[in-house]
Amino acid sequence: MPSPNHRAEIPFLPFARPDVGEETADAVRDVILSGWLTTGEQCRQLEESLAEVVGARHAIALSSCTAALHLSLEALGVKANDLVITSPYTFASTAEVIRYFDAVPVFVDIDAVTFNISCDVLEATVEGLAAGDQSFLPPSVRDTVEARTPVALMPVHVGGVPCDLDGIYKLASAHRMAIVEDAAHALPASHGSRAIGAAVDVDVPSTACFSFYATKTVTTGEGGMLVTDEGNIADRIRLMSLHGMSRNAWTREGEDNSWSYEIVAPGYKYNMTDIAATLGLGQLARVNIMRDRRAAIARRYTESFARLEALETPTVPDNVESAWHLYMLRIRPERLAVDRDRVVSYLQYRGIGTSIHFIPLHLHAYYRNKYGYEPGDFPIATREFEREISLPIYSGMSDADVEMVIDAVREVVLECSR
Repeated sequence: MPSPNHRAEIPFLPFARPDVGEETADAVRDVILSGWLTTGEQCRQLEESLAEVVGARHAIALSSCTAALHLSLEALGVKANDLVITSPYTFASTAEVIRYFDAVPVFVDIDAVTFNISCDVLEATVEGLAAGDQSFLPPSVRDTVEARTPVALMPVHVGGVPCDLDGIYKLASAHRMAIVEDAAHALPASHGSRAIGAAVDVDVPSTACFSFYATKTVTTGEGGMLVTDEGNIADRIRLMSLHGMSRNAWTREGEDNSWSYEIVAPGYKYNMTDIAATLGLGQLARVNIMRDRRAAIARRYTESFARLEALETPTVPDNVESAWHLYMLRIRPERLAVDRDRVVSYLQYRGIGTSIHFIPLHLHAYYRNKYGYEPGDFPIATREFEREISLPIYSGMSDADVEMVIDAVREVVLECSR
């Protein structure tokens, strides 16, 4: 096997690449030349379009999914020392927004098949906390924070595969908890007949938060969208997304030319620009076409890797439709003479960009030092992270690109098999 530190002179296929056409590029140019660059009519159109696509009552365009998660918790009234449950198997933003309020993130281990939060462990954690069991709290705060019913749940739809929302919403309703769905990966995806982000027929305050980052299934470069059924939550989030001002720039400088506004709360600077929204509108018009292409790539990968004993292909439950933001392949270490990191290096040598999703949060220095977590506290999350590799899966990939990935993976696995 060649040294992974000296890549052969072959074309390199990146892990992700936005799929943006000339028509969208022209529309962005028109907005730039229009003279109105910040939050305005294009943002309003993107909000309306996204709400229609997912079946939501309210949609608010924001600067990032992180902003959407943050504003969700603010609107729900999260405060210091409140307990908020989420998964350790996620990106930094999911738990960091909990810490913005000095609230306590309570991690729950994942399901070994989907990478999503385990509903069985979740139920045991909620009921244990409600009964005052301190063992469900992070180790270092067990003597200083009261164990009690969490105020909110933050499920993460990892890789675009929806969580078990029936079980999650039923549990939240029974214990009067709010829900903030981290749907950064999940546009478009569905659980049963419900699109992720759609109105929920359960008496639970809730939001869903999408990411439009450059690598996501729909991109605005940087950006995000929050959807909710609750009018009061939507009103609060609109207010807090732009300095707590009673009127935004579009209404202050539009046709009525009224300059007056009032600060009614100390808000944030989380608005989206019209430039970004125009890019998003072009993407959203093709959202199902792009999703179908990713699904076709996923099928081709799975067909090609299913018989390789050293690999475990992704599983999507029967009652859900994945957005296929990620193709999360797993190695079986006992079948290979090298570890996951070495496989990644060999793929890099062969011109294939990959990524790892995710380094679980309890393994990061902040959460280790702040809360006293150890790798064994969430054994499934730790184990699955150590064998996961995300392969390129984006709608702009050609059939030749897909075969290039397949050939490289097969070569590496066959050469490294025990």
